[in-house]
Amino acid sequence: MAENIKLLCVDDERNVLRALERIFMDDDYEILTAISGEDGLAVLAENSDVQVVISDFRMPGMNGVEFLRQVCEKYPDTVRIVLSGYADTGAVVSAINEGQIYKFVSKPWSDEELRQTVAKAVEAFSLHRQNRALAAELETLRREMELLKSRMSGAGS
Repeated sequence: MAENIKLLCVDDERNVLRALERIFMDDDYEILTAISGEDGLAVLAENSDVQVVISDFRMPGMNGVEFLRQVCEKYPDTVRIVLSGYADTGAVVSAINEGQIYKFVSKPWSDEELRQTVAKAVEAFSLHRQNRALAAELETLRREMELLKSRMSGAGS
């Protein structure tokens, strides 16, 4: 894929952020990091083209689900992943059901599984974007057909 892939990792523990950076070091991703939900929103304000966000669930202030809920509202195309060792299962299931979270990954994670999850998330982002472009193209063609149809029926009168 020629497009620059941006991955935002949000966790209040810097060692977790460093570990995530190491996991994706060999992948062709631009890794952005933030130490809180608020910081993550600021990073997204400057990088609205981020394709995937990985957020810890438990963080001081804004928890991961609330952060991802705001990401969903402001950047609906961004694929959202929760990473946590202790999660309020009800809150996570609710967020997944509401479509705000693509996947929940538990700590400790498997590096390879996390890499595969992110690769699939990038693919989902790309497919969603392609589907939207094709739907827009189809709508344009539909309008053109309607216009031609109305011209033809007007010419036959």
